[in-house]
Amino acid sequence: FPGWGSQSSKVQIHHNTWLHFPGHNLRWILTFTLLFVHVCEIAEGIVSDTQMKSRHLHLFLPAIMGFVAATVSIVYYHNIETSNFPKLLLALFLYWIMAFVTKTIKLVRYCQDGVPFSQLRFCITGIMVILYGLLMAVEINVIRVRRYVFFMNPQKVKPPEDLQDLGVRFLQPFVNLLSKATYWWMNTLIISAHKKPVDLKAIGKLPIAMRALTNYVCLKEAYEEQKKKVEDHPNRSPSIWLAMYSAFGRPILLSSTFRYLADLLGFAGPLCISGIVQGFQNATNNTNTTEKDPSNSYLSSEEFLRNVYVLAVLLFLALILQRTFLQASYYVTTETGINLRGAL
Repeated sequence: FPGWGSQSSKVQIHHNTWLHFPGHNLRWILTFTLLFVHVCEIAEGIVSDTQMKSRHLHLFLPAIMGFVAATVSIVYYHNIETSNFPKLLLALFLYWIMAFVTKTIKLVRYCQDGVPFSQLRFCITGIMVILYGLLMAVEINVIRVRRYVFFMNPQKVKPPEDLQDLGVRFLQPFVNLLSKATYWWMNTLIISAHKKPVDLKAIGKLPIAMRALTNYVCLKEAYEEQKKKVEDHPNRSPSIWLAMYSAFGRPILLSSTFRYLADLLGFAGPLCISGIVQGFQNATNNTNTTEKDPSNSYLSSEEFLRNVYVLAVLLFLALILQRTFLQASYYVTTETGINLRGAL
């Protein structure tokens, strides 16, 4: 389907990464969150299964299938986006509807069976209902904005000026969220640099948003706004600092947010290691040898987080996420500094 869609696309351009459907970043964030919740669901099912005398595959096999389906959905979405054929998103929309309905039925059944809110499986199912509902809303928004299903005149999309210029090879603003976070789009440049020295021609032109003239105009407009505000106050003069904050404050706040998130995730390491050590001490003292009743297979959050393997996986994911946020903070800070110096 994506291959057929790419041949049917009316937009031909030398880059295949430029097109972002409405809600692009939100969709990637929701899907990554969904994958993490699926991992928690798989782990909860396996931990519950190991504490029983017999095997119960239904506790984790559906979660594994859901994880695979969520992974396929994001790959499918990426191919549709790069081929600029939004009609194929209808298949994703139908999948989100079915997933939302089935998880809602499961949640209602838990309520009918009297499963308490404190049980982890109930919480995971509730979170999945919310995530699938939000993904449905994102899909509806794409239909509304792009007008591709129930409308006679679909929206015409024009590629950004940077990608119409063959000399611009800086693709960071135009690739998907995963490629932005990992800088995967730079692999081509890195491989070519490994084979032979890189010259300015291979690097290409600066994108419009990073040119000194663009940022100068942005800063000047902010400074003119400061002038207008102090016209009624003869004793006050316009502040270049406030103008700089008005023009470049948003990326600075974004960089600070990434750094705070990275610092908070730094606490995950000591906490997880402490829990792992405590878990091995309990295993040595044979304090956790009781088996669960097969009729009550529900696991609480506290019991789940006492498992050393769960803590090891959480430690691994927390460290990856910490480095990702830290690198994003460095990148945004460096880019904003370049733009600000160019404007000055």
